[in-house]
Amino acid sequence: MSPVQLGSIVLIGAGNMGGAMLSGWLASGVPGSSVTVIDPMPSDALKAQLAEAGARHATSLPQGMVADILFLAVKPQMMDTVLPPLQSAVGDKTVVVTVAAGKTLSYLSSQLGDAAMVRAMPNTPAMIGRGVTGAFANARVSDAQRDVVDTLLKVSGPVEWVATEADIDAVTAVSGSGPAYVFYLVECMAEAGVKAGLPADLALRLARETVSGAGELLHRSAETPAKLRQNVTSPNGTTAAALSVLMAEDGMQPLFDKAIAAARRRAEELGS
Repeated sequence: MSPVQLGSIVLIGAGNMGGAMLSGWLASGVPGSSVTVIDPMPSDALKAQLAEAGARHATSLPQGMVADILFLAVKPQMMDTVLPPLQSAVGDKTVVVTVAAGKTLSYLSSQLGDAAMVRAMPNTPAMIGRGVTGAFANARVSDAQRDVVDTLLKVSGPVEWVATEADIDAVTAVSGSGPAYVFYLVECMAEAGVKAGLPADLALRLARETVSGAGELLHRSAETPAKLRQNVTSPNGTTAAALSVLMAEDGMQPLFDKAIAAARRRAEELGS
């Protein structure tokens, strides 16, 4: 953890994403004494983790508590219920961070009042420290607050700050929802392998390991994806034959264009 002044952190919700963030914070050196987790139904594992770290747990906001960082990690459909009791936790020096899809900063302001706010969109690989997060800060966020939020988000992987809040909808469409596209790619490859004559379990193992291995190669390599693709493709070979289908005018690119556009539209609808 970089040497920034974190202050008190109040985490609302410790489910999959909130729990992953919490584990990352504690593992990277955030003092447990600075963390309060508000979760009405904590698991035994969460209670043990908090006790070991010296962090505080409560089922609702303790009276008089004001957070330096109020981190909202609850589902979008729960926000209307969760936010009103949190108004007292937002003070002049509080920065509010939300990772809920579709909930705009305007909506948060209507529930919590005008405050420094960051809207962030991580993705599920954050649960293993290999995510990527898009983030947007409103004009009230100071440089110091942005540094703190950047530090907390980076425990799950790289953070990309975007210029406008509208960009978060595009981030949601590309990386927020993106892991599902990759998992579906594995499903499609495995199914095609079965149709080519392979046993289903073998086809799935091959597809799964190919996609995860290619992803790791991409992660470690300084080459562009296009260059890595070209490295695999021999002229007039098997890969070239497959790519002639995938890269045709009606191939993957126009399909992904439509898919990303549909996801972005839905993100915009959720925020309206």
